[in-house]
Amino acid sequence: MELMPAVVQAVPGDNFTVYAYCSDGAVRLVDVKPLIALGGVFAPLADLNFFRDRLTILNDTVAWDITGDRDPTACVDLDADQIFAEAPIVADPLESKRAG
Repeated sequence: MELMPAVVQAVPGDNFTVYAYCSDGAVRLVDVKPLIALGGVFAPLADLNFFRDRLTILNDTVAWDITGDRDPTACVDLDADQIFAEAPIVADPLESKRAG
């Protein structure tokens, strides 16, 4: 039994959001705009192409691969605790695409 679910897939959504697919079966919608507004390490995420193209899973959470070599120490990763505490559970956006 896992103590806290892990993020197993991340799919970019509209307007700098991420659908985080979790090992417990939940899909959570993470709004990254407030973090981007902070600047600093989050500043590269303001580039929509970077945001979408470098989105991945590292360290069992939503992350952006800064260097492109999947180094878990060279990424911007989101605090999994915050994802599970703050991001709402939503319907799977890919279900409608599969059904259609």
